[in-house]
Amino acid sequence: QVQLVESGGGLVQPGGSLRLSCAVSGLIFRWYTMNWYRQAPGKERELVATITPGGNTNSVDSVKGRFTISRDNAKNTGYLQMNSLKPEDTAVYYCNAERSPLRYWGQGTQVTVSS
Repeated sequence: QVQLVESGGGLVQPGGSLRLSCAVSGLIFRWYTMNWYRQAPGKERELVATITPGGNTNSVDSVKGRFTISRDNAKNTGYLQMNSLKPEDTAVYYCNAERSPLRYWGQGTQVTVSS
């Protein structure tokens, strides 16, 4: 059974930092592209950042220079380091493991940026 479990969300003040983790089990993690998505209230889910099995990364313009995606294949875990957080980063963050045509999702973790 495949499981993706996010952790690390919470309430943080503007300008603060959080590190999200996504622990993966039930699949060969190093074969999969890992993505972080987010969904704010009333908005569609959007792709935030991607890391390929080979370690190539990409992110949406709104988080470039602030968010860093990484992975530790030995620990079957992916990460999203979020710095200089803004209120508009408030959303539920989801991790996703993808190897076409397979796609798996975590349950999400809430990130709230507010003073």
